[in-house]
Amino acid sequence: MRKIKYWLVLLALITPIIFLSGCESVTQRANTQDTWNRIERRKRVVIGLDDSFVPMGFRQKNGKLVGYDVDLARAVFKQYGIKADFQPIDWSMKETELKNGTIDLLWNGYSINSSRRKKVAFSRPYLKNEQILVTKKASNILNFAGMKGKSLGVQNGSTGLTALDERPKALKDLIKNQKPVLYDTFPDAFIDLNANRIQGILMDQVYADYYIKHQKNSSSYRTYSSKELPVEYYAVGMRKGDKTLRQKINAGLGELQKNGELRKINQKWFGTNSNYLGAD
Repeated sequence: MRKIKYWLVLLALITPIIFLSGCESVTQRANTQDTWNRIERRKRVVIGLDDSFVPMGFRQKNGKLVGYDVDLARAVFKQYGIKADFQPIDWSMKETELKNGTIDLLWNGYSINSSRRKKVAFSRPYLKNEQILVTKKASNILNFAGMKGKSLGVQNGSTGLTALDERPKALKDLIKNQKPVLYDTFPDAFIDLNANRIQGILMDQVYADYYIKHQKNSSSYRTYSSKELPVEYYAVGMRKGDKTLRQKINAGLGELQKNGELRKINQKWFGTNSNYLGAD
């Protein structure tokens, strides 16, 4: 019996050490290993996305995956003879999936911010965005201040949630219980907004503009921006060790700008080139 207790205690002491050691090795590998040769050999790169994020990457009614980022990623890797495969993931776990090697890239309306820079490397930015408030006209909410005491929806793991926490005076301090209602996807949040279970959604302007435009009752929504919330920029997220992959993506984006293909993709999805950022 004493031997059993001894081994149980020893196991309890060793297990956390093994776990921490494993985490450190995974992080170290992600921060130092350059995987471009492996990607080039297999002629395939795996991109993680939330496949309900219009117009960046989403499913049509027939199940086909389409979107701005889908077209852009395929166009970049076509230059290198590499197929872009897309893997739907839990967006709140996106950096973990990237670090663990389940996916090679995050390319899905992925905004640059300081907290994410600690975890991933970014490509050059390619699209401008901002966080906006979406409400229903029937609620008579006319600005951010109108959300006082109201329920706000935010996607879990989104930059909207980060902005809410980093700049609480803009909106978080106003809302009910100073705590948002978290959703896995924006369509889920819109269901509750339409049912008046929440009175607003803080979300990407790029998503909101496209989604509302394609709703039958598009005139029933209002959108508001705030100077207290900064402009954002979309970029491709990757492991810090993938320096060659970053160079290839940056060069690929630059070539698409030169040959006019980037302009075509912008016009296809936005009808304008105004949000596109020039080469660094």
